Amino acid sequence: MRCVFVNIRCKPGTSYKVAEEIALREFHSELYSTSGPFDLLLKLYISDKDDVGKFINENLLQIPNIERTETTLTFKAF
Repeated sequence: MRCVFVNIRCKPGTSYKVAEEIALREFHSELYSTSGPFDLLLKLYISDKDDVGKFINENLLQIPNIERTETTLTFKAF
């Protein structure tokens, strides 16, 4: 499994709706509201067999009111 973090910018006034929809889909590990240029921070684990971009496109970016995302991949350091 690969740990992936996704910053999510929502259309103004929709971050709670987006967060609720993510929670309903149950693919996340953790989900936070954040300050700064993004509204939400999503932590999820994706199988090593799955393509990260395809997973995000098919599972996350289909949710209405997501304006932009930024994905950070993680790697085992030690």
